[in-house]
Amino acid sequence: MGSTATTAATGRRDRKKQQTRAALIAAALRLVDERGLDRVTVEEISEAADVSPRTFFNYFATKDDALIGAMPDGPSMRERLLAVPAGVPLVPALLEAMLPDIAGIQAERDVWLLRMRVIRDNPSLLPILVARGECAEQETVAAVAARTGLPADSMFPQLAATLVGAALRTAMMRWATDGRDLAELVREAFELLASGLAEPPAGPRPSHQEDTR
Repeated sequence: MGSTATTAATGRRDRKKQQTRAALIAAALRLVDERGLDRVTVEEISEAADVSPRTFFNYFATKDDALIGAMPDGPSMRERLLAVPAGVPLVPALLEAMLPDIAGIQAERDVWLLRMRVIRDNPSLLPILVARGECAEQETVAAVAARTGLPADSMFPQLAATLVGAALRTAMMRWATDGRDLAELVREAFELLASGLAEPPAGPRPSHQEDTR
């Protein structure tokens, strides 16, 4: 009985933490979208989320971190990729390993679209985004190296991680202006990668014949 009560209490605390984190992220994005990055303080974000600045710093080191969002929890990319059956080719295996993150982004579509707009309008956030992207790419490099048995500093894992990251970014940019499901767009991008970027059948080509009149 005691164990059940402890588990329930832990579950409530975790949900409360998730709610507080989400409220801080939403407040930060909304205020910066309205006013601009330099006109919003941690104190104002905390007040909008109905928490103290001290609570803010329990979740985020800086205002910029709240805008970019937290790194995803759960198993690492390496663990997820190695959990995919060995017979699955690399690109579909990478897609399967990424599906939980993609589903999470899709479920928070409004937050992510607002985040993308805030980053676009406040270029000083780009270095943090680039650093996060590099960190994620290195995780993918390590995952691909572990799955293929290749050294992490060899070209194949590094190129695979770069291409996968580019495919994901391209899908997300289309998702921002497209009503389609993010997972569908990512799957389409990964299928193009898996095809070796084979050129699709050519459609009608515009005529470039010079007008000699």
